[in-house]
Amino acid sequence: MIDFRRDLHQHPEASHAEFRTTRKVAERLEKAGLRPVLMAAGTGLVCDIPGGIPGDGPAGPALALRADLDALPVQDEKAVPHRSTVPGFCHACGHDVHTTTVLAAGLVLARLAAAHGLPVPVRLLFQPAEEKIAGARDMIAQGLLRGVGRILALHCDPKIDAGRVGLKTGPLTSACDLVKLTVRTMTTGARELTPPNVVDAVSSLVAEVPAAVSRRVPTGSGVSIVWGHVEANSGEPEAKQEPGVGYLQCTVRCIDERAWTLAEPLFRKAVENVCALHGVEPELEYTRGIPPVVNEPTSVTLLRRAAEEALGRDAVTTTEQSLGGEDFAWFLQEDGVRGAMARLGVRSPGSERVLDLHQGMFDVDERAIGTATRLLAMTALLGAV
Repeated sequence: MIDFRRDLHQHPEASHAEFRTTRKVAERLEKAGLRPVLMAAGTGLVCDIPGGIPGDGPAGPALALRADLDALPVQDEKAVPHRSTVPGFCHACGHDVHTTTVLAAGLVLARLAAAHGLPVPVRLLFQPAEEKIAGARDMIAQGLLRGVGRILALHCDPKIDAGRVGLKTGPLTSACDLVKLTVRTMTTGARELTPPNVVDAVSSLVAEVPAAVSRRVPTGSGVSIVWGHVEANSGEPEAKQEPGVGYLQCTVRCIDERAWTLAEPLFRKAVENVCALHGVEPELEYTRGIPPVVNEPTSVTLLRRAAEEALGRDAVTTTEQSLGGEDFAWFLQEDGVRGAMARLGVRSPGSERVLDLHQGMFDVDERAIGTATRLLAMTALLGAV
């Protein structure tokens, strides 16, 4: 499995283009006697492992184990033998590890199912396009959650040592929206006593919109607005030419669904107020992204029991809610589906260096692969909680 992960790491594929990765996973499952089914677009797949132990009656709803396949548009900067061979792309979020460990757990469970049976049916979900926050909803739309009662996933965490797992009940990630904003004025700045000034307007938007939104969010909720692109540009090099257009982009991250519901109307109102004050016209494109991942208590209990059984009590640690987004949240929005995501430690024990996610130097301590495989397999062996 370490070799399998390194092969994926050397051949990263962008969202909706994970054809090789999908094929490699399917080949290993077929070799084990399983029957993977590809998604309609040819990237992503699902594979069922039958459940039921003779004499125990009907097996009940399936337990789904989910992995994500896609890589990031980030240049791999590591000097390692398994460095990415694709310029400008690498597995800087650990999806190669997620894919490998769900595959490995599936291979273990397939052997156990053939020899002894499993308490519950298991469905392996290998999801495309997580980074584009599209793949989970594609799987749901194609009916791949039908018959699933619980879904579990792991996500690499470089702040936790390899061999350990971070658990948290309730919100684990945050909602995340994307905003693109254009402001315009037609004046040159020379014909009016106090003409509209796009630079002033852009500066005020950057400073005042986050503050205005935060003031209106209820106590106990929270919103983080981070500007990623800010520009005021006239298209003319002459000093006398005032910038006539401004461009801004930001992410809006909310720690709970209450704040997420309020964020868009509060953001729009704040933009309108600032632009009116400066006499510029806004064009706002607000894209609702994903809700928070909210871990269901019984599913966290299952993960905790599985970790203690497979890894030992010392392997479990608590973790905090992050401002990151994760489209696993959409699975947990489905009626009748409970679930949780755990954080998989990938930092080398004793290391003082944290190689953060979405960075070109990101890598993992590969002992985490064994940890995740044992944990995921044990969740199926424990059955329902």
